[in-house]
Amino acid sequence: MITENQYFDGNVKSLGYETAEGKSTVGIINPGEYTFGTDQKEIMLVIEGKLEALLPDANEWQSIKAGDKFEVPANSSFKVKTTIQTAYLCQYR
Repeated sequence: MITENQYFDGNVKSLGYETAEGKSTVGIINPGEYTFGTDQKEIMLVIEGKLEALLPDANEWQSIKAGDKFEVPANSSFKVKTTIQTAYLCQYR
């Protein structure tokens, strides 16, 4: 089954699906700054575009471009910001 997700007044949208390894989503982030919370470990791959991420326990933003990924532990929060529409794949493990 495909699920539709919408966050931050529609500025972040994704489609969710299940794989043998677990849940994943593919989505788009509009320009802006957003804070996300995690229930599970998340592996986020930027497909197209670019963003900056402020990961848990970090003091500096990290630049993430197309083809780069980062991981966020379960039960934490992280921030992302971007100036252009950015496509991503997020795997929940």
